[in-house]
Amino acid sequence: MIGLIYDRMMETRLLEYFVTVADELSVTRASERLFAAQSTVSAGLKSLEGELGVALFERSTKAVRLLPPGELLLPLARALLDDVEALRQTATESGSGLRGRVRIGTFAAMQVLDLPAALGRFRREHPLVDVQIAGSPTGSTGLIDDLAHGRFDLAFSGVAVPPDLDSWALASFEFVVLLPPGHRFAVEGRRSVALEELAGDDWVDVLPGFGNRVQLDRILAEHGIRRHVSAELADLPSVGPCVAAGLGVAVVPDMVDSSGCVKLPLAVPVEPWVFSIAARHGAVRRPQIRALIDAIRATAR
Repeated sequence: MIGLIYDRMMETRLLEYFVTVADELSVTRASERLFAAQSTVSAGLKSLEGELGVALFERSTKAVRLLPPGELLLPLARALLDDVEALRQTATESGSGLRGRVRIGTFAAMQVLDLPAALGRFRREHPLVDVQIAGSPTGSTGLIDDLAHGRFDLAFSGVAVPPDLDSWALASFEFVVLLPPGHRFAVEGRRSVALEELAGDDWVDVLPGFGNRVQLDRILAEHGIRRHVSAELADLPSVGPCVAAGLGVAVVPDMVDSSGCVKLPLAVPVEPWVFSIAARHGAVRRPQIRALIDAIRATAR
C-alpha cells in the first residue's frame, strides 16, 4: 500500500513537471518555480514521455517547444492536478477548515472594489489559506498571460478574457471624456463630444497593455483615429489629476475621479469597459479558490 501511494505521488509530480515546463517553455524557469534541479525536471519529463509512449516537447539548448501530443494532453494534465488538489482540500477542510495556497494577480491601484477588505475578511474566515498577491507591469494583458501560464491561480482583468479561461464579470463602466477646465469644448458648454473631435488634442492615458487602454486603442483604430499620447501613466487614478492640470484630454471608464475636470459623455457611446476576475478551467474545483472567488464577487456586489 505504501509503495502504491508513493508511486501515485511520483506520477503527480511528473505531471507538475510537464505542466510547469509547458507554462514556461523553459526547463530552467520551470525548475526555479518548482524548486527542483534542472536535471530532476528533465529526467522526470523523459520518464513521463516513456510512460505515455509519446514525445511531449521538442527540446534544444536554446528553446523548448510543445509538440502536438503535448498540446493535446496539457489540459488533461491540468485538470488531473486540480482534481488531486481538490481531493486533498476536501479531505482536510471538514476537520480544520480550508487549507492551501491561492496566488492572485492584481493592479497596483484598483478603484472597482475594496480588495484589502475582501482579503482581510477571507483571511479571518480561512486563516489556513495562504493568499499571495502580485502585480504585472503590463496591466491586464500581463496578468492574463501569467494566469494562462500558471503563475497565478486567479487574476483581475480589464481586457476580454480568452475562452480557454473562466471569468466572472465584477463591474462595467461606460467610457466618458475628461477635459481640462479651459478646454475649448468646456468653454463652449458642450453637452457631449465625439471621439473624432479629440484627434488633434494631446491625450493622457495609462500604459499600453492596461485593459481600458487596450479597448480604447482598438475603438480608435476602428474609427481610423490617430492620436498623440503626451502622458502615459502607471495607474488609472492618476489620469484625472493630469487632465485637470492641463496635460491633455482623456477617455476613461466612468469610475475615475474627475475632480477638477469637465466630464462629458461620448456623442456616440462605445461598448462599456468590463472588469472581471479570471481563473484557469477547473481551478474552481479547488475549494480555497472557489471560496476566494465567492468572497471577491460578494464584495463587488
